[in-house]
Amino acid sequence: MHQPSPLPPHYFAIFAIYEPILTTLGFLGALLDPKSTHDNQAPWPSGRPPDSFPLATKLTIVQLGHVSGLLGLLNVCLLSTARAHLSLQPALQEKIVSALLTPLLVGDIVHIYLTLWALGDHRFDLRNWSPMLVVTIVGGISLLIPRLCWVLGIARYVDSRDGPPSPKS
Repeated sequence: MHQPSPLPPHYFAIFAIYEPILTTLGFLGALLDPKSTHDNQAPWPSGRPPDSFPLATKLTIVQLGHVSGLLGLLNVCLLSTARAHLSLQPALQEKIVSALLTPLLVGDIVHIYLTLWALGDHRFDLRNWSPMLVVTIVGGISLLIPRLCWVLGIARYVDSRDGPPSPKS
């Protein structure tokens, strides 16, 4: 008998494979080239970033990259563990996965909002957005939509709606 899952393969692939790849790439970019990571976040008023790069800014960029990578690692570890050890308890699996994905959904919304807010007058000047800014917004939306779908119970088992799985006949 097929066991229903609140974390079917399509959601697992998005949150335990795709998202960790994005966050790891963000971490590696910040670690390997913090100045370029910094300089490519937003348009520069003078057309080019300054040559100087304060140590505090470098530290902040590397720390933000680390947080990004850590979020991806948490996704892999928690979702893999929930899938492996709670597959026979879909209601509990759903609660554990919800405890991860619901705050991340809030984070997606706030991240996109704050990014656009911080751009000020440049927020809708799409022609001047850097490729990194485009990836930030598009990547954020590419995670927000499936996370919202998961929270809404679309294309997955929802215990309160679908009820406990029927026993084997």
